[in-house]
Amino acid sequence: MTETKNNETVLVLGATGKTGSRVAQRLTERGIEVRKASRPGFDWNDRSTWQAAVTGVGAAYLTYYPDLAFPGAAEAIRDFSKLAVDHGVRRLVLLSGRGEEEAVVSEQGVRDSGAEWTVVRASWFAQNFSEHFLLEPVLAGEIVLPAGQVTEPFIDVEDIVDVVVTALTTDGHDGEVYELTGPRLLGFADAAAEIGKASGREIQYVPVSPAEFAAGAAEQGVPEEEIDGLTDLFTRVLDGRNESLTGDVEKVLGRPATDFSVYAAKAGATGVWNQ
Repeated sequence: MTETKNNETVLVLGATGKTGSRVAQRLTERGIEVRKASRPGFDWNDRSTWQAAVTGVGAAYLTYYPDLAFPGAAEAIRDFSKLAVDHGVRRLVLLSGRGEEEAVVSEQGVRDSGAEWTVVRASWFAQNFSEHFLLEPVLAGEIVLPAGQVTEPFIDVEDIVDVVVTALTTDGHDGEVYELTGPRLLGFADAAAEIGKASGREIQYVPVSPAEFAAGAAEQGVPEEEIDGLTDLFTRVLDGRNESLTGDVEKVLGRPATDFSVYAAKAGATGVWNQ
């Protein structure tokens, strides 16, 4: 496959996020010029910030905040993708969510843009337990979610990033939809046990109702406009629809996906769960 030219600038949206920051770092390490875009300089809700982001770049990594399944996402992705192509962007890689019907609608804007496109549908991020909204619950010793006994093929963000960078910088991925999963299914109680083993602490998983989850999120200061969307999203996506594995990580990277235990051991070694 052909490498992207190193003199071609790559736009990374959400450059301070879990995947965006890592994608930007990987590209920079390869000698590729990166344009990092994140709020407040780039804002999905402020279209006046879009043109400056896309002008003069050849490829772009798109992540949407808060989620592609939220109202307005499909229109924003469609209009941004068209603007990008009109300004010379030839390759778009979109991060999407596995099992989210609304996200599939949002993906269509990239498909219809006229660019070379790749969609990366990711399962539940393993790093949600160490870098995002589940870190505080882990530190408190209780992971509280409306997930029942469902199992999930937790995906290591490092694997997502390697796939994204490959799609951004090599040919052969135009028109591909990659569904990324880890190598095995785990329940949230299993994940809690793995984290407990890696941290030397007692971590419990506490299944709750959607209403109880929403109330807890409000107490933790999650903005009201996000609570309903997140609760609905978690309730639907964590219904068993993603209880299957794919080989797409290995298909793209030529190596197996990273097991959750490997992620937990690495995260635990940083001390993030022993603050």
